[in-house]
Amino acid sequence: MAGPGGGGAERGGGGRGVVISDNWPGYSLDLFTYPQHYYGDLEYVLIPHGIIVDRTERLAKDIMQDIGDNDIVVLCVLKGGYKFCADLVEHIKNLSRNSERFISMKVDFVRLKSYHNDQSMQDMQIMGGDDLSKLTGKNVLIVEDIVGTGRTMKVLLNNIEKYKPKMIKVASLLVKRTSRPDGYRPDYYGFEIPDLFVVGYALDYNEYFRDLNHICVINDHGKAKYRV
Repeated sequence: MAGPGGGGAERGGGGRGVVISDNWPGYSLDLFTYPQHYYGDLEYVLIPHGIIVDRTERLAKDIMQDIGDNDIVVLCVLKGGYKFCADLVEHIKNLSRNSERFISMKVDFVRLKSYHNDQSMQDMQIMGGDDLSKLTGKNVLIVEDIVGTGRTMKVLLNNIEKYKPKMIKVASLLVKRTSRPDGYRPDYYGFEIPDLFVVGYALDYNEYFRDLNHICVINDHGKAKYRV
């Protein structure tokens, strides 16, 4: 079976991520290990953990090439972005230690609430984080788990831009092709995926599936089981 980057996906150039096509069937769950308490709740594995790790390492290299030699404030979007952020920051640190270019990073956290069950809500809440006025004049790297329509990220960017940071870059693990895209694309992203509700690698469905290492597609049974 072909995988992302093979027959089911395209390797994008010019800053694009790995493009997973709409007809990509994914990987059988039988090929991987995953928590037993999720048996029967998933359709298939969309992106295996090992491919996520490799792609994140490449994103770290791209970020180092673009904004190395700068002091960076990393703004991690919780809760879904924490795993991607932790791995990305660690890769950047490793590259920095073995490079003539040094990047100094401070990490802060903000939480956005925009989903109820599997439906995106009209209103978005921004919670947590230090006083955003501290971002004035700083180089900011926002790290997010997934960008869909881009509406949520635009709201966050508009809030941060009020404080006049020196630079803002956005890194997202996933970009979802939706029926209502607004043309927004993050500066760095790992994978472009079909319009599916995915879980795993800290992406959740009502707080479940964060302990799943692979990115998977949840099935109707799983949605009903964990619906609130």
